[in-house]
Amino acid sequence: MESMTSSPKIMVVDDSKTIRRTAETLLQKAGYTVVTAEDGFEALAKIADLKPDMIFVDIMMPRLDGYQTCALIKNNADFKHTPVIMLSSKDGLFDKAKGRIVGSDQYVTKPFSKAEILEAVESYIPGGGAGDIAEDNRASA
Repeated sequence: MESMTSSPKIMVVDDSKTIRRTAETLLQKAGYTVVTAEDGFEALAKIADLKPDMIFVDIMMPRLDGYQTCALIKNNADFKHTPVIMLSSKDGLFDKAKGRIVGSDQYVTKPFSKAEILEAVESYIPGGGAGDIAEDNRASA
């Protein structure tokens, strides 16, 4: 029994304000609730309270990088099944393999397109956002 009908919550963790805002805008327009964090420490502090349904994590961040952040999320019993998508401007085989080793579910290369980010979300949260029907609703509003 679901007590909440709110849209799925997605966390975007990136030290780049531009990337956070871009991802936030694309995901909100698609009907998702978005929370952001500037680095791994901020993300870990928010995850326990906000319980996101999915997390995008940049690899190259100060203090706690994306690999370390992902490993800490996946080693927590409460969040080990939460999908973690690595974001990186690096698209090498080594980087992707390292992401898999720490438990990431997928790897998206920056800069990403709207289609790439939404496909990543929809592969783990099928039909989760309400954005697909938002355009149809505008015509009747």
